[in-house]
Amino acid sequence: MKALFVEYPKCSTCQKAKKWLVEHNIEFEDRHIVENTPNEEELEKWIKQSNKEIKKFFNTSGLKYKELNLKDKLPNMTDKEKIKLLASDGMLIKRPLLILEDVILIGFKEKEWQEYLK
Repeated sequence: MKALFVEYPKCSTCQKAKKWLVEHNIEFEDRHIVENTPNEEELEKWIKQSNKEIKKFFNTSGLKYKELNLKDKLPNMTDKEKIKLLASDGMLIKRPLLILEDVILIGFKEKEWQEYLK
């Protein structure tokens, strides 16, 4: 399976991650997180597969996150509501996401990516 690289092209971390993938000859399919925002089903599947809390999928440093005051709102929301919110706006999702058959990598941490992709 080819990796799915979900990114926002203007994001410097995404650019760095993409460059890293290319340099390491890792085949991937590119997906623009805003033009092709992951839907609720995809997010549900990825969250489950990642074994991480839903809050790890939120772009906590993003303007939209801060505008919506999600730091205070998320603790009172159900998982279903959180997923619906993520699916409503790609800018709320932490990026890049690298979707592999057996693991989901959230954000770009070179050491972590190297570990999974060697």
